[in-house]
Amino acid sequence: MIRIISLVSGILLFGISVMMAQEGSIRGHVYDVDSGEPIAFANLLVDGTDKGTNTNVEGFFTINGVNVGEYDLKVSYIGYEEKTIKVKFSKSNINYYKVNLAESGVSTGVVNISADRQQARSEVRISKIQVSKKRIKALPSTGSDADIVQYLQVLPGIISTGDQGGQLYIRGGSPVQNKILLDGLTIYNPFHSIGFYSTFETELIRNVDVLTGGFNAEHGGRISAVVDISTREGNKKKIGGQLSASPFMVKGLIEGPIISLKEDAGSAASFVLTRKQSIIENTSTSLYSHASVNDSIGLPFAFSDTYGKLSFVTSNGSKFNLFGFDFDDEYNNPLVSKIGWKNSGGGLTFDILPVTSSLKFGGIVGFSKYNIGIEETNSDPRRSLIREYLLGIDFDYFGSDFSINYGIEVKSIRTEFEFKNPFGVTLTQEQNTTELSGFFKYRKAWDKLVIEPGIRFQYYASLGNFSPEPRLGLKYNFSDATRFKAAAGIYTQNLISISNERDVVNLFTGFLSGPETQFRGLDGNPVDSKLQIARHLVAGVEQDLTDKIQINVEGYFKDFSQLVVINRNKTLPSDSEYSVEEGEAYGIDFSLKYETPSWYIWSTYSYGFVKRNDGEQIYPTIFDRRHNVNFLATYTFGADKDWMLSARWNLGSGFPFTKTQGFYNHQRLEDGIDSDYLTSNPEEIGIIYSDERNGGRLPYYHRLDLSAQKTVTFSDNINMEVVASVSNTYDRDNIFYFDRIRYERVDQLPIIPAAAIRFNF
Repeated sequence: MIRIISLVSGILLFGISVMMAQEGSIRGHVYDVDSGEPIAFANLLVDGTDKGTNTNVEGFFTINGVNVGEYDLKVSYIGYEEKTIKVKFSKSNINYYKVNLAESGVSTGVVNISADRQQARSEVRISKIQVSKKRIKALPSTGSDADIVQYLQVLPGIISTGDQGGQLYIRGGSPVQNKILLDGLTIYNPFHSIGFYSTFETELIRNVDVLTGGFNAEHGGRISAVVDISTREGNKKKIGGQLSASPFMVKGLIEGPIISLKEDAGSAASFVLTRKQSIIENTSTSLYSHASVNDSIGLPFAFSDTYGKLSFVTSNGSKFNLFGFDFDDEYNNPLVSKIGWKNSGGGLTFDILPVTSSLKFGGIVGFSKYNIGIEETNSDPRRSLIREYLLGIDFDYFGSDFSINYGIEVKSIRTEFEFKNPFGVTLTQEQNTTELSGFFKYRKAWDKLVIEPGIRFQYYASLGNFSPEPRLGLKYNFSDATRFKAAAGIYTQNLISISNERDVVNLFTGFLSGPETQFRGLDGNPVDSKLQIARHLVAGVEQDLTDKIQINVEGYFKDFSQLVVINRNKTLPSDSEYSVEEGEAYGIDFSLKYETPSWYIWSTYSYGFVKRNDGEQIYPTIFDRRHNVNFLATYTFGADKDWMLSARWNLGSGFPFTKTQGFYNHQRLEDGIDSDYLTSNPEEIGIIYSDERNGGRLPYYHRLDLSAQKTVTFSDNINMEVVASVSNTYDRDNIFYFDRIRYERVDQLPIIPAAAIRFNF
């Protein structure tokens, strides 16, 4: 397959070279002069022409289709001094330029046309939201520690089920149907048991792409959504770092150059290492006794996260990153369960810029491993392991009004799983499988129309299934202020989660590969395909009401035509271990953004439906929240913009649940027919559920969070951030779940005040 890709690359490059024989190209990177950090979305314009572009999240740019000769290239970005450099477009070579921008000491005011606005006109960006570190840190955060998982909850179409062991559901997709990527590697459980924090360190985040549906061919293997997180390199100019402490955790970060980045040319190397460790399991017994399980247990959450990266940049802009991570989590409540999981892995990523070729190519080699075990007070232990090895190569070509992106991916996946269901039947799996995929995406932009057709080919070796998956995205600019966009596609996946959507509290998240054995569909006949399959259709409108106010409206429909689930009602060894469901999710999302140098206001409303059909009835899922409202406001003020006030309010309608009809004495009959069922006392109470699945609704949820931050500057390189926050400010009693056996209501966490200090150097 690699030979085929190389042949196709050569043919495409030859054709493009013939068409552009009298034109030249340049490329390069834009960096911050002090830190060497790439500047994303900087503006570039070739003086005297209509040719220009914006840098991507890596600070990379390419400009094609300019007549050969020398020109002035103007480079600008909000908050930085504009810079002009001499560049040369030639037929034989593609010249590379490194541009260093210095921060401006003069306030830029309001910029009428920003890079983000220009991207909105030239890219489809359907169901795609880009999140930066700056936006994450502006959110009022529990424990005064900003985290991406808290910001994801304010995005349209995303639902969170709780503060403790809560999960994220994206436009009707369950967690296993959402792919979470860290620098290109899959993180199988990125959220800690206490639902405020993820495994990702905010200070390391460069960019987050949240793709809630209709994503194109570069992503595959999941049927609902993608969250793609990229981390930055270490400082290429000087040693720096951060020390942080709050009642929930302590953190440390150190970074610096190995080979310093020069002003104009030369190679550079840097490192960054970060570690965070929870302390809430110790501090909660005294600081948050009102929220603790009891005086001795406190809040029984413990976690630690470590991430490190070595980065190398060559004189012509090629990049190499070597990274590794180790994430741990433990929930230890003697009254309920003890659970522990670990994510670990690492890899090498690279971006190569050949000197004589317009084709840029990159890739990744790495592995990711996740294992989890649980011991509950009233059931047998469970365990799960998944390990993935990945090799991926992709190619990019950027024309003046078009781009081509294609590549291949090879995955080797092993799963190990053991689980005993309530009927005493043990379900096990030890399986190795291989997934092969290739993709092609083409983007073409006219004056008003942008189209992105693509196709992905997935081959699942263990199942023998080959899946062609066409994708399409388009945008039409009715005017500079009004844009229509749409996307559609077919998606498949092989991965299955053992989590039961009937469970309100899901602390154990295990994974299996798709079943190799045959099983039956809803019609009672053997299924033709063992894959999970979905089809997406998304359409929306973007409207710039003013230079400061933008509105986005998107309607979506996801048809989950086949969902493979664990048969947790298996009572006999002859029963199938798997069953099939169908489902659909549809709704409409509204968002409004208002932004000035001092104010940032973000407001969303989501109206959605999520249904499943298990062959017996059509029912709403436990995450079918009909209405969800978020309001976020941030105000920055002071002579040096060193104060920041933030507020977030969330309102959501109640989640569905299955009502209780009654109880019975559950006799396990562990000795079979010889069991003493006449005189022995049952050790457990069984529950008789209502015939109508998820027929009830919990009360509405609403919560207000507030925070204030002050930055104290000691010198150009040293400052301190002091943060005070209050979560659930008016102490709302939001129900988490109802303990049917003990007949007790369990609420989400009550009011949580906190403070944190971050020392940056």
